[in-house]
Amino acid sequence: MSGALTVGLLLLWGSACLWLPSPAQGDLVIPGPDGAAKETRHPARTLQKRSTQNVMVDVYSVKVDCTVMSRFAHTVMTSTARNKAKVSQEIFFEMELPKTAFITNFTMEIDGRVYVGEVKEKEKAKKQYEKAISSGQTAGLVKASGRKMETFSVSVNIAAESNVTFVLTHEELLQRKLGQYEILTRVKPKELVQEFQIVANIYEPQGISYVDTHATFLSNDLLPLVEKTVTEKKAHIAFSPSLEQQRKCPGCDGTLIDGDFVIKYDVNRAMSLGDIQIVNGYFVHFFAPPNLSRVPTNVVFVIDRSGSMYGNKIRQTREAMQAILQDLKEDDYFSIILFDDQITCWKETMTKATKENLDEATKYIKNLRDGGGTNINDALLRGVAMLQKDKAEKRIPKKSIDMIILLTDGMPNYSETNPKKIQANMHAANGGNMTLFSLGFGSNVEYGFLNVLSQENKGLARRIFEASDAALQLKGFYEEISSPLLSEVNLRYPDNAVDLLTTNHFSQLFNGSEIVVAGRLMDNTLDNFPVEVVGQGFEEDFQLQSQTSALDWGAIYPDEEYIFGDFTERLWAYLTIQQLLDKSKTGSQEEKSNATARALDMSLQYSFVTPLTSMVVTKPETGDKPDSPLIADKMTEEERQHSERYSYHRHMSPIYLVDGDPHFIVELPDKDDAVCFNINDKPGTIFTLVEDSKSGILVNGQIIGDKQIPVDGQINTYFWRFGIIHKSLGVRLEVSTKSILVLEDGKRVSLQWSYTTSLKGDNMDILLTKDRSLTITLKDSVKFLILLHKVWKDHPYHRDYLGFYTLDTHLLSPSVHGLIGQFYHGIEYEVTNLRPGEVPEKPDATMYVKGQELNVTRGWQRDFRRDVTNGENVPCWFIHNNGTGLIDGDVSDYIVSGLFKTV
Repeated sequence: MSGALTVGLLLLWGSACLWLPSPAQGDLVIPGPDGAAKETRHPARTLQKRSTQNVMVDVYSVKVDCTVMSRFAHTVMTSTARNKAKVSQEIFFEMELPKTAFITNFTMEIDGRVYVGEVKEKEKAKKQYEKAISSGQTAGLVKASGRKMETFSVSVNIAAESNVTFVLTHEELLQRKLGQYEILTRVKPKELVQEFQIVANIYEPQGISYVDTHATFLSNDLLPLVEKTVTEKKAHIAFSPSLEQQRKCPGCDGTLIDGDFVIKYDVNRAMSLGDIQIVNGYFVHFFAPPNLSRVPTNVVFVIDRSGSMYGNKIRQTREAMQAILQDLKEDDYFSIILFDDQITCWKETMTKATKENLDEATKYIKNLRDGGGTNINDALLRGVAMLQKDKAEKRIPKKSIDMIILLTDGMPNYSETNPKKIQANMHAANGGNMTLFSLGFGSNVEYGFLNVLSQENKGLARRIFEASDAALQLKGFYEEISSPLLSEVNLRYPDNAVDLLTTNHFSQLFNGSEIVVAGRLMDNTLDNFPVEVVGQGFEEDFQLQSQTSALDWGAIYPDEEYIFGDFTERLWAYLTIQQLLDKSKTGSQEEKSNATARALDMSLQYSFVTPLTSMVVTKPETGDKPDSPLIADKMTEEERQHSERYSYHRHMSPIYLVDGDPHFIVELPDKDDAVCFNINDKPGTIFTLVEDSKSGILVNGQIIGDKQIPVDGQINTYFWRFGIIHKSLGVRLEVSTKSILVLEDGKRVSLQWSYTTSLKGDNMDILLTKDRSLTITLKDSVKFLILLHKVWKDHPYHRDYLGFYTLDTHLLSPSVHGLIGQFYHGIEYEVTNLRPGEVPEKPDATMYVKGQELNVTRGWQRDFRRDVTNGENVPCWFIHNNGTGLIDGDVSDYIVSGLFKTV
């Protein structure tokens, strides 16, 4: 969907499902009529079960009221529910809002009593939150939800036959992208609602050029219910279907209202200084003049082709680049630099975007393949040097804009690997002369590193989500920046008239976007002042001067109740805080500290929930439970990304691994769950992990013990050596904690863990990252990752050991087997009868699997892919006694006599 995401909502109610029962996780708990939940849950993993009882919660009102005053959106979401039961129940309120919006208020009204949220410094709110959690009380939360939204959720206990009304308010400045503003309201009431209403009123004194409305759920019957009235400077949109009109079918309870309600609009543009609003001592200046000539670009595409780009990412990059190349204009110049641990330039100089050159580049991109390390530093410096040389030798036009577009999916692991040094190197080499845009592909790239890297070089970073539409995301981003109209734009105001200006210098103005500057008038009675805008255009420099004056809002909207009188001040505060948050990531430590402190002060002053503050609502006491706080935070993009990493492998593809002492983990994304087991045997034993006789693949692993035997005689063992064979491809590898031996078609190569290197062959690609990991990709079959765990030299007890991870198995045959391989095609099981275990935080349960009934324990093991030192916890059901009942046969069936032997 094009345009800027601006306003969002999701209402999911407790009648939909039960989440049992840990309210400390912010999940739904609705006890049965006897007041007791029917299941318990370990905090590390949610167990879900459909309710078999009538919950008797009636959501009878859902209203969304959005007022937009000169691009500043003020949205109020109100919902009222009634507990019709004869006993008290926990009612859950959840909605989605844009990640760019700031929550400004949340209130609950329960039987006439109002509970109002208070914005506090995040650290202070956190202490209150931790105190509540430690005492077993409930705390609300905001969490990431998809690419552009975040979910606010809260639950509250409501007495029998009582009502509760939730009101959430948020604000944001709408961003213009590709020539339009967008208001997106996401509604998922999950049931019929007596009073359902979406209302948007748009006030634009500059004049409205068009308004378009649609919804993903609008049928031919619902379409006429959208009411749209557009005058010269105001638009009114309303959608209010009756209970019967919401029904999926006559007499049924299902609702048609499930999806996105979208409003898109733009304002009139005049060849002038733009639109300036002066209200109550503050002003805002919108600048996006029409009919400017496009400035040609000199763009270097710096593309990651390292081993981690394997699969869909490299394919989607090829697709996106082929489309982007065709969008280049003939007066543009371009180049392509590919990098893994080596740097490859398509051509050594910039090339004019003629049809012949674009066709040649397209053929080059079609052969893009992955493999190797990640040398971001040298690739970027090569791009800078190429632009500088061609500019100096006048191979590219003087009246043009230089930019580098970096696409990468991981962190640097070759050549210079220190992110701060890479940032410093790029900043020094560039000298502020060209713009860097960084695109982070997937969840493994460090967005914070790319964001600072780009900000320090006049650009910005954008995340590209690993999904089926990734190619469209890449192309969409290029469309936003492909048509610069002005560079080095300065908006100037008299020093003796205005102060507290937001940023008023911009590196570029792109077609379809908009520059916004706000500030405070030094004299509240001042209603006019001179303004000047200067910038560098294509044919000539841009310069305009004019006198601006305050508009008479009463004359423009004589019939409206003026309810948004401080909108320019709040818009100024919103914009200032956003820019201060950006500044808090770059510059000296003092500059960053000052920006953070000022952003915090303003967030508290204007009651904005930002990454520095939290909304605290005191939850009313129920029975013998005291009042407890509900906490709403604002996530940074880095925090959003971190929260995605933990769930990424569960939701994207299954992972099969053995690591540690040795712990086997099978993650099952279709169940959002995992099973795990240990294998205990004497040191030196060799096990078959993967065997596929049809494809000729074999993976065996040998265990090693600690240096000393504990008092209890139970020695810890770990895998220290793996043998990997692909008979059909003629490939054989021996990987140990000491070295890696590779044999392919009679050729022998020995590698050491102390180096970062890569090997590319017709049948196999290898990426070795120094003292950390080995990635092995076998042609048309499988991809493995082996991690090295090093202990300090001369450790008295422990030894170095290896972890083994299977990353891709979809081309293996159905007959694949082994301790790990037998799970490649999934496993069916059910878990019931959750009960206390020997350890309170590790409950026991009964698992039905492969026709057997097993006693299992809820626990967790560690996945070391992201953090080879500490790992990340993976909650799982632990099967005792060497996996007996889960694995086929007995563990002794998997023991072989040699590293390359079969059973």
